[in-house]
Amino acid sequence: MKMARPAFKIDASKPGSEVAMETAAAFAAGHLAFKEKDPSYSAKLLQHAKSLWQFAVTHRASTVTVCQLLPATTSECCSANVTDELCWGSLWLYKATKEPKYLEEALKHYDASPDWGMSWDDVFIGNQEAKYKAAVEGTFKEWFPGGTVPYTPKGLAYRLQWGALRYASNMAMAALMAAEAGIHPDEYRHWAMCQIHYALGDTGRSFVVGFGKNPPVSPHHRSSSCPNLPVRCNMNYLHLDTPNTHMLCGALVGGPDSSDGYKDSRENYVNNEVACDYNAGFQTAVAGLRSLLIRHLHPEQKGGASCPYHGAAP
Repeated sequence: MKMARPAFKIDASKPGSEVAMETAAAFAAGHLAFKEKDPSYSAKLLQHAKSLWQFAVTHRASTVTVCQLLPATTSECCSANVTDELCWGSLWLYKATKEPKYLEEALKHYDASPDWGMSWDDVFIGNQEAKYKAAVEGTFKEWFPGGTVPYTPKGLAYRLQWGALRYASNMAMAALMAAEAGIHPDEYRHWAMCQIHYALGDTGRSFVVGFGKNPPVSPHHRSSSCPNLPVRCNMNYLHLDTPNTHMLCGALVGGPDSSDGYKDSRENYVNNEVACDYNAGFQTAVAGLRSLLIRHLHPEQKGGASCPYHGAAP
C-alpha cells in the first residue's frame, strides 16, 4: 500500500475521550483476565487503564477534532457520541478496582434509552446491569419481532445493510449477558441462539469463512486475497472471479441483504467485508452458547431447538 497513511494521536490539544476510554476498558478487562496468571502484567495494564481514564475525564472531548483532519471519505468513521464510552470505561475501571469514583463517573453518563445497536461506535447496551432491567428490556423490545428492527424473511434481525450480522451478533451477545443477570433468560437465550445460528448456516448457508455449509470463499479482505510471495499483489486480484488465495478461517462476513440475498464476491464490500468488530461480539456470543451447552442450559437442551424467526428455513 503505497498511498499516504498518516497516523494521528490524541493529546490535550486534540483529545478523544472515546479512544482513551475504549482503550482503558480493554486494559481493565485485560487486568482482570491476567490477574492470577501474570500479576505483574496485570498490574501494568491497570496502571495504564487508570491513566487513560484520567486523561479522558480531564480532557473530555470527542475525536471530532482529529476527524476534521481526515479526508472526507474516511471522516464518517468518527464517533457520533462520547457519553457511552465515558460510561463504559468508567464501569470497567470500577469492575477492576471497586473504587467509588469510577462508578460515580459512570452514573453521570448513563443513558436508559433503548440501544440502537452495539458496534464500534455504540456501547450503550454494555453499560446496563440487572439494576437497570427496564433499560435492557426496552432495548430488546425494539430488537425482538414486533419492534422497530425489521427482520429478513429467514429471520435475521436486520438493523443495517453494512455488517448486518455484526449488529445481530453483538445484540445476541448482549442478550446472553442479560440472561446471565436473570433477565428473561429463556427468551433471550433462545433469540440469541437463533441469530447466531443464522450466521452459522441454519437457514441454508454459512457466513463464517471456513465453517459449515457453503461458507464464503472470497471475502473482501486484502491480505487473504493476495497471492503467495514473491508474487506482488495488485488491484487485479480484487477483480478476479476466484476464491481468495488464503482462507481467512473464522471470519464473519457482513451478511445478507434485507431479503436474505448474498453474493460471495471480493468486490461486494457491502455484504462481504470482514472486520474486527464483526467478529468480536459474534465470537463472544458463540462462547456464551458453548457455556450454556456445558452447563446444560442451552435452548436446544431445554426443548427450544426451533427458531420461529427463521420463517423460510428448510
